[in-house]
Amino acid sequence: MTANEILEELRPLGSESYKRMMMRNHGVKEPCFGVKISDLKKIQKRIKRDHRLALDLYATGHYDAMYVAGLIADDAKMSKDDLRRWAEQAYAGSLPGATVAWVAAEGPHGGEMAAEWIESTRPLVAVAGWSTWSCLAVLKPDAELDPAEWSALLQRVKAEIHAAPDVVRHGMNGFLIAAGSGIAALTEQAIRIGEEIGPVRADLGSNACETPYAPDAIRKVRERGGIGKKRKTVKC
Repeated sequence: MTANEILEELRPLGSESYKRMMMRNHGVKEPCFGVKISDLKKIQKRIKRDHRLALDLYATGHYDAMYVAGLIADDAKMSKDDLRRWAEQAYAGSLPGATVAWVAAEGPHGGEMAAEWIESTRPLVAVAGWSTWSCLAVLKPDAELDPAEWSALLQRVKAEIHAAPDVVRHGMNGFLIAAGSGIAALTEQAIRIGEEIGPVRADLGSNACETPYAPDAIRKVRERGGIGKKRKTVKC
């Protein structure tokens, strides 16, 4: 299939009310049909993976198509330049914190790109970086993770979170929860740092997204026996 064929398939699936909500609450812009994620995932289920199609869909700049691109991307084939381009073009909604982070983390360049992106002065690129670290925490076996590197990232969150832009602050808080939940050796450190940081507030616009208190979120994962459990995929 081609990108144009996918766009024509998406067109009748759009909802004006859903589109208005995405634009009002999540910063999504035209072009966009307003297709619900449940319908986008049906396309993923049929296509599974298609590297070339994913690149072409993302390049359209069409929000729904860009989301599909992340779902069907062949992560192992994504080059660092591909990932950089995607991060630069991830302008709103779920693109920087989900789509780009998922694809980066499930490919071979996740750690390198995460380290690069969190240094960006562009908040949405930095969000892609912190979200990629979050995905890696719940994907990669602990044996593949450098404890000193991850401990240093937690300390960086402690030092910088309250001065960071709102969206980055939210992403950092999500990383704190992911690291404490996904990496057993960091659980106590993450809880302690979260308590030292205190409640984190981030203005994410008019949507209903909340920034949870990290220590409580990690403790809830521990109560249900989920600490250190890894996922097969972060794409959803």
